Amino acid sequence: MQIGFIGLGNMGGPMAANLARAGHVVTGFDLSVEVPDGVLAAQSAQDAVRDAEVVITMLPSGAILRDVAAQVLPAMRAGTILCDCSTVDVASARDVAAEAQAKGIGALDAPVSGGVGGAAAGTLTFMVGGPPEVFGRVTPLFDVMGSKTVLCGDAGAGQAAKLCNNMILGITMIGTCEAFALASKLGLDAARLFDVVSTSSGSSWSVNTYCPVPGVGPTTPADNDYRPGFAAELMLKDLRLAQDAATGAGADTPLGAMAADLYASFVEAEGGRGRDFSAMLPRFLARAHGQLND
Repeated sequence: MQIGFIGLGNMGGPMAANLARAGHVVTGFDLSVEVPDGVLAAQSAQDAVRDAEVVITMLPSGAILRDVAAQVLPAMRAGTILCDCSTVDVASARDVAAEAQAKGIGALDAPVSGGVGGAAAGTLTFMVGGPPEVFGRVTPLFDVMGSKTVLCGDAGAGQAAKLCNNMILGITMIGTCEAFALASKLGLDAARLFDVVSTSSGSSWSVNTYCPVPGVGPTTPADNDYRPGFAAELMLKDLRLAQDAATGAGADTPLGAMAADLYASFVEAEGGRGRDFSAMLPRFLARAHGQLND
């Protein structure tokens, strides 16, 4: 299949490389990084999409997605597909899908879960919004880049699922870090607490798979000085997107709002930028009961 790929950073680069290794002809473009091995280099976003049957984007924000869509949709042929794998606001996803459909171009919003490791290993989870018939045409590509794909509904549903998932993740990671920090201050061994919680009612992905304590449970970024698998600033971005969505939908999400505030303090005032989102644990370990955010 002829694929145009725009956005070849930490996530997009490995995804494009996996598609090329699977035998697809991938033409890539990025403003700031080189194309990975096996991917053909385009001189512009428009050049990357001219002969493509499917165009995949992996971009930092909804504003950039809108800008890129304005550039590439006029260069795409009717009957082709725009598949956006960025994590952006629901409104941007729906608006870009409507613009594509008006030009006879299929559109999917397909944000991912699994981080840089999952992108490299081809084990991402895709949460997809869009028409079933368009989804079916792109499914073979999802199967190369990931291990699980769920069609969540119409345009914007993939983004909605991603934001809800990551709101849960942010909340549970904060709770996990608080509990292990409390255990430490109570003199309880972290490994013993892990043995209890990971098989009890407090278990969660944040505990069982991504434990924030070094040397406890499976290997995680905590065992690598909290170098990011999923950076705290990206968690903050997703939590803020979830709060924007909650405001627009009139949904009451007090824990989501509190998680966004805590990650904002961590990233913007407490040295959390560039650290894994699980580095909330040393943050709580260093703080006293009732200490206010600075």
